[in-house]
Amino acid sequence: MSSLAPQQPVQRGWDGSWHRVGTDAFEASFLPSPDEEPDAVCNVDVFVELNDGSRWSATVFTLAEVERLMKTWAGSGEALGGRYFWVSDGLIVRDPGIASMTDVIAGLIKEEDFSAVFQRLADD
Repeated sequence: MSSLAPQQPVQRGWDGSWHRVGTDAFEASFLPSPDEEPDAVCNVDVFVELNDGSRWSATVFTLAEVERLMKTWAGSGEALGGRYFWVSDGLIVRDPGIASMTDVIAGLIKEEDFSAVFQRLADD
């Protein structure tokens, strides 16, 4: 278990296309590709609801996925031939998998860096 996680997940599982992880502090809803295993996820949109009811979002990439995308773009000409990577709501993590990404989210909340990394969604 990562040292970042302040608490164990309370619930974890599929809800249609979503893979949801609930803890005492938040619920994270990941939207992986239909054929992707949770432990192999390397590029995913995630929505987080904190206990105060606020909702947040980010797109999480692994370092390896950023490298793969930039190499692809080098051949396709996108992003100045793969010379840069930019995304407004991006979070780059070292390790793949929803469990690892959940640990990072928990660590960001614990260290009070969460609101600087994730984008707050408008209230309904």
